[in-house]
Amino acid sequence: MINELQKRILTSIVLIFLISVSIYLGPLSILIVLIIVSGIAYSEFSKLIDKIYKYSHIKHLLRHSLILFYCFLIFFISTIILTVHFYDFIFVLSICIFSDVGGYIVGKNFRGPKLTKISPNKTISGSIGSILFSFIPLIILNYILPENFLFTKSNFLFCIEITIVCQLGDLFISYFKRKAQVKDTGKILPGHGGLLDRIDGMIFALPYGSYKLFGFEIMPLHDFFKSLV
Repeated sequence: MINELQKRILTSIVLIFLISVSIYLGPLSILIVLIIVSGIAYSEFSKLIDKIYKYSHIKHLLRHSLILFYCFLIFFISTIILTVHFYDFIFVLSICIFSDVGGYIVGKNFRGPKLTKISPNKTISGSIGSILFSFIPLIILNYILPENFLFTKSNFLFCIEITIVCQLGDLFISYFKRKAQVKDTGKILPGHGGLLDRIDGMIFALPYGSYKLFGFEIMPLHDFFKSLV
């Protein structure tokens, strides 16, 4: 358990560090990082689908189009909007990370009934742990920026919503891994599996968080691309 927990924490630290550096370096570096992440996520998920289903050429193209649309438009664009609002981005990302770590710690220590057959390692106690740990980023940011991150009902509900979306995203990818009879989505992270294994919840939670905070507001996107010129 300790070894796996160390892996999760180390991966999270490296992830936050790389994202922070890319944001510090400017819009172009953010763009490059997002293209790489979206591309790897697309590739790993496509390989999972190929292991499970046999498609006609038309359905094959349609499937690729849908995955590309999500990875390079919905995930890509909504994440850019969030990065323009740095602290909101860190807030949503941290909720995802603490949710994952909390679910693992509480689930392994308390065990109990399974959450679903889709992922046998997921327990109800782990799901509750994810929710409880999701409040930690709000507590930390309230201490650092009390005027921006208040202890309000809406903020606590936002934490719960993000962790639920994270868990659903995790289960969504787990379903396809189970169907494909594979443990990991790839081997890009030695000892950890694929990139999609680490960000499965984030690729759904970041777009949801962006929508909840900014709706369909496109001005941040306009400002972002304008800064590239």
